[in-house]
Amino acid sequence: MSEIVLSHIDKYYGANHVLKDVSFTVHEGDFLTLLGPSGCGKTTMLRVIAGLENPQKGTITIDGKEVVNADNAYYMPPSGRGLNLVFQSYALWPHMTVWENVAFVMEVKKTPKKTIDEMVRQALEKMQISQFAQRYPSELSGGQQQRVAIARAIVSQPKLLLLDEPLSNLDAKLRIDMRGELKRLHQELGTTVVYVTHDQVEALTMSTRIAVFFDGVLAQIDTPTNIYSNPASVKIADFIGNPKINFIEAKGEAQSGVLTTKSDVGTLAFERGYHGPEGKLDCLLGIRPEQLEIVEDSPVHGIIKNCQPAGSETLIQVQVGDAQLLLKCIGLTEHLPGQQVSLSLRPESINVFDKASGALIKDSFVTTLRRNQ
Repeated sequence: MSEIVLSHIDKYYGANHVLKDVSFTVHEGDFLTLLGPSGCGKTTMLRVIAGLENPQKGTITIDGKEVVNADNAYYMPPSGRGLNLVFQSYALWPHMTVWENVAFVMEVKKTPKKTIDEMVRQALEKMQISQFAQRYPSELSGGQQQRVAIARAIVSQPKLLLLDEPLSNLDAKLRIDMRGELKRLHQELGTTVVYVTHDQVEALTMSTRIAVFFDGVLAQIDTPTNIYSNPASVKIADFIGNPKINFIEAKGEAQSGVLTTKSDVGTLAFERGYHGPEGKLDCLLGIRPEQLEIVEDSPVHGIIKNCQPAGSETLIQVQVGDAQLLLKCIGLTEHLPGQQVSLSLRPESINVFDKASGALIKDSFVTTLRRNQ
């Protein structure tokens, strides 16, 4: 078992309140990504879990064993927590070969040589770098060095693996390749992973769950599908997704659990998924670009502002009343500015937010498997 439970964590640097009453659980076997913009506290959160930083308030347990109790000033050292950490910089010993770099941690633990040889061999094979065993770090590419750093982290078969933006120094193609490798590695080893990134594509493609942070506050924790399809607030909806979600201002009225909205895309009645207040309210409709489609005829009409073919997809901006909407179409299409078009949208896929609070008040209907938090 390798479950981490964090309760009411507060972390300050002087007067700067970096983590604000953060509580969540990392389940056994999770690939949990801490996601958020720069300066939101995600790396500090990882360092607190690792024991490299001590919080001023809160508790942390790993496998049911208390490793942090700030009230009692108890902080278990990192070496006792049964975890390994992979940094943004590879931190490889330049004077050691790949084999020696990976074996080093086992040698420090006085592991028998025969066992070291077998475990290093397995780690190199898992990361597909066996052919580089006798090379030095300076003879490797950035992607190969990253694989060595990860091999070194997994060679001792830790119950917990913490990764701090490990792919940020790689080029775009290598990042895609390494995402696949990390996901494969997680599935093979079953290790509990806590991963820090500001790259939402990494989070959405690799994670079993995502924890979104803003300004030291945990804003939402859920599966990637639910984070994308049902963001808990306007701020999360605006942060997640590329291209960004469309927001349309609307007047709403809720009666007997049914929400009716009037906006530039017409009058819509949401009979399911509404969990906001009764009465009249100002709303924001959230519509993902891929949920809009140009069709032969529909009640929603607009004018093409521009068309941006991008190989595998085409981005199209359409003016509908006072709203400017972005559509994403698969493949290459061509539309001329000024062209009048009709748009199709699926009301069941639309999120509705309370404009005043920014909170989600109507979910989209996407069936997913949720886990208890």
